[in-house]
Amino acid sequence: MHATEPSTRGEPLVVDRYAIYDAIASGGMATVHLGRLIGTAGFLRTVAIKRLHGQYANDPDFTAMFLDEARLASRIQHPNVVSTLDVVMKDRELLLVMEYVRGESLSRLVRRARERNVRLPPPVVVSILSGALNGLHAAHDALDEKGQPLNLVHRDVSPQNVLVGADGVARVLDFGVAKAAGRVHTTREGDIKGKVLYMPPEQLAAEALTRTADVYAAGVVLFETLTSVRMFAGENETAALTKIITNDIRVPSEIDPELSVFDAIVRKATARLATDRYATAREMARELELLCGPAASVAEVSDWVQQLAGETLDERARIVAEIERSSTRSKPPLPSSGSLLAHTPLEPTVSAVSPVSVPSHVQATVPVATPEAAKKSLAPVWIALLAFMLLGCLGVIAVLLTRTPPPHAPSERAASKAAPEEPSPSATAAIVQRPAASAEAPVASATPSATASATPIASTARSAPAPRPRAAVNCDPPWVVDKNGHRHFIPECMK
Repeated sequence: MHATEPSTRGEPLVVDRYAIYDAIASGGMATVHLGRLIGTAGFLRTVAIKRLHGQYANDPDFTAMFLDEARLASRIQHPNVVSTLDVVMKDRELLLVMEYVRGESLSRLVRRARERNVRLPPPVVVSILSGALNGLHAAHDALDEKGQPLNLVHRDVSPQNVLVGADGVARVLDFGVAKAAGRVHTTREGDIKGKVLYMPPEQLAAEALTRTADVYAAGVVLFETLTSVRMFAGENETAALTKIITNDIRVPSEIDPELSVFDAIVRKATARLATDRYATAREMARELELLCGPAASVAEVSDWVQQLAGETLDERARIVAEIERSSTRSKPPLPSSGSLLAHTPLEPTVSAVSPVSVPSHVQATVPVATPEAAKKSLAPVWIALLAFMLLGCLGVIAVLLTRTPPPHAPSERAASKAAPEEPSPSATAAIVQRPAASAEAPVASATPSATASATPIASTARSAPAPRPRAAVNCDPPWVVDKNGHRHFIPECMK
């Protein structure tokens, strides 16, 4: 994988919770990008995102192996290992999200030193390789959730996968694709170059691997970091493979006699048989510090990193700062979570105006609607309520207009209009005509006693309607029937 210069042109590609910016390194299997984690409550974090090329992301076997190994890699917690934060598989994208470390790969540092015709000082090399070996040992001893050994082997230890930070700390990269990468390297010729040179004979023979396979690769890296020369520098790939299989290795003193103190360590680390190598990466690190120390401090390593890659680091820091400012000003939309390492089931959603009863355990996970969405969803409800109220009012008015007044209502109005403010005997006289037993004419009586008894009736005409005067009243039967079929008793007939 070779480095490229990042930029911030255009809008980032947003996949799940991550905004992906331009590449900082690329290789045959994947491209590494600067990215930003878009968390909730305004949480943002700069990360490194390895984005697999489409042909690998769409390969079901490769994807399954990649995801499985990435989950295992998330169990490794060590200062000398770049942490695997997340794996995302969404929208035909397969992403490995790692912590972003300001630094440079060991391969580029060695190349820069070779271009300037200098070598990394042995104490600096001891510090870098000791850190990488301690990180490998932490991976080899990693346990699963049940406390059982994972037996994880990197399988792809190389200068490209050792990152030396500007803080002077060396870190191992690319746990999670190691096993899958080995499979691709042995089946696709185009991806073998640059990786097979660090594989032990048993890996080339597709035999079962143990942690000593990583020890072998670390021995080759130690030689190349000290000398700036490839261990198996053959005329072609076949010659290099022959040297690996026959264990035709080189030692540092062949390049520089002053490096002879490292010869024994390189020979033991790269022994042809796995049982002849260091049993653990930590054992190799301790002997390296004991025989070839003292190791340089992290401050001294940091100075060498700055000296060899200072311009690149400063430019990258400027790009990162620009990305952080732009993402703070205008955050990309936060998509639904598709994380595979921290996956949560989809939550049911319920409308803000849904009349359906929701159980309490579901209501606890219902997303809260925004005020704007609530207003929009409630608008049709208010319109329907207003329309219903208007129709109700119109119905009441229609009933009142079509209602038939009782038969005695006109007599009430007539009596109230005819009644004087000061009643008199003549105005309050009751004219009662009752049917005679014979055919004689009716008799009209208007006596003082009749006047006296009629006066209270006239005085209450406004509250109790007076019957309409009739010329003749037929009291057989003593009621009348209105047009609605209701009976009304004739007051005169009730006396």
